Amino acid sequence: MTAKEEFLPERAVYIPEILLPQTDDMYAWAVNACDQFTSDADYWRQVEDIARGKPSAYHLILPEIYLKDDLPGRTERIAANMRAYLSGGAFRQLKRGFVLVERTLPHGVRRGIVLGIDLECYSFVPGEKALVRSTEATVLDRLPPRVAARSGAALELPHAMLLYDDAHGSVLSAVRRGEVLYDFDLNMGGGHVKGTFVDNSGEVKSLFGGLCRKGGMLFAVGDGNHSIAAAKLCWEEIKKGLSPNERLSHPARYALCEAVNIYDEALTFHPIHRLVKTGSCDEFVSGWKLCGEAGAELVFRGGRVRVPFPQDVPAGIRALDGYISEFIAAHGGEADYIHGREELERLSPAGVGILVPQIQKQQLFPLVESGGNLPQKTFSLGEGSEKRYYIEAKRIK
Repeated sequence: MTAKEEFLPERAVYIPEILLPQTDDMYAWAVNACDQFTSDADYWRQVEDIARGKPSAYHLILPEIYLKDDLPGRTERIAANMRAYLSGGAFRQLKRGFVLVERTLPHGVRRGIVLGIDLECYSFVPGEKALVRSTEATVLDRLPPRVAARSGAALELPHAMLLYDDAHGSVLSAVRRGEVLYDFDLNMGGGHVKGTFVDNSGEVKSLFGGLCRKGGMLFAVGDGNHSIAAAKLCWEEIKKGLSPNERLSHPARYALCEAVNIYDEALTFHPIHRLVKTGSCDEFVSGWKLCGEAGAELVFRGGRVRVPFPQDVPAGIRALDGYISEFIAAHGGEADYIHGREELERLSPAGVGILVPQIQKQQLFPLVESGGNLPQKTFSLGEGSEKRYYIEAKRIK
């Protein structure tokens, strides 16, 4: 990389060699993001049934619901499955290029571009002026299992979604469509997805560079913050043993993601609700500490109670998480993050559900630029079933 190239915003974008599964059953292959439905064991049992005995991304990922269930054994099996898939010809490798993903959802078609990012251009440290920035506070305690899983993996399958600021749609309008790579219905109510090879990936890469904001940010990590943070930590460790030239081309330096325009009409922002699993519901409600002119709702024992909440939603979520931590320290229990109002209401018999208000998506870039990372799990890009499904892969070894 020359000194001139070092200061080009487009250096954050990498044109990868993407792997696609060679299977006639893409319905069984594609699996929803691993950090969804973490309190819904039945969801993942159904996914396991769909994937049983078939080539599937399910065998290559670690659903977060199982993080406390034989983590070393599961990560070993995943690494072994990756090696077997690679040696057994389960993938075909595309020439270098991006993939245009069109995801049909109930409210429209969300369009994204699968590309690589240079992890040297990414940071999850609040206030650091990186080209690719985390949008939420990174909980360091959540990284070790993800680092462990990635450290033994030969492949990465991305569920991370990056957001970029392109009010005029210049990037997508310039995409030249090539081969249709896949076109199928997703399992578990995920809608429909179509992937098309981008024939002019070099041109598209340059256009991304022109979208860099005045504050020096090109991409905000909208989903998968902890996944990208784990990739960064793994790369920092790997590069210690590499020469400068080796560092430029090592596959672990680049992480596969899907980039979506924040102005995409089918990109919806949803709040991520909280569930406090406790037998002390009355104590939680009576001890509510938050105040403000906005409102949240507590769901418990089949009913709802409206409670005050700050107008500044990120500040309110930060205060709420603090109260939940204090409550659990005093009374015991467990907290979980729930995507979707109906899902929270279904799970609320386990304790108290908190329906929190949402931020508006046009607020995101200014919030990140002015205040650093938002609190953990401030927002979600769509409901749980609308998350990115694992389809593409890339070598990291």
